[in-house]
Amino acid sequence: MVWLCMTTREVIASTSTEHPNAAWVKQQVDLFVDQTAGREEPPSIVMHDRDTKFTKEFVAALNDQNVRTNALPVASPNLNGRVERFIQTIKHECLNKFILFGKRHLDHIVDEFVEYYNTVRSHSERDNLPPIREMPNETETFNRDELTVKSYVGGLVKSYERKAA
Repeated sequence: MVWLCMTTREVIASTSTEHPNAAWVKQQVDLFVDQTAGREEPPSIVMHDRDTKFTKEFVAALNDQNVRTNALPVASPNLNGRVERFIQTIKHECLNKFILFGKRHLDHIVDEFVEYYNTVRSHSERDNLPPIREMPNETETFNRDELTVKSYVGGLVKSYERKAA
């Protein structure tokens, strides 16, 4: 299950399960609320499709936390396009390149990719900044010998950062 903040594009991914059901989805609500507690702008609305796993208990659990729900209209996958795009991104840029050896391995790879996605990967909607970074007032320039290369997701993805002074 994936939670996506529409304004920042930050992603929160739930742990995986082989058999998702309504009880598992409700449990993910509790974990989501714990992860987003204490934020300046807590989640105010959750949009979801009309899967039968999104039960009255799911809606009640969110409403108890002052989070409104909005079920998307029937047969309207375009209205959930940003989440669908993240699913495609993680499949193409990450999961299709690994042979996964169980739930724990899958969760580890997904956690690492989500960390990369939220802190390093640029997003065109945010002026090519990652979701968790603040928008800068000015742009710095520096030489290539001041760069260091960092690897993510087992070396599959690389980013370049300025070396510490």
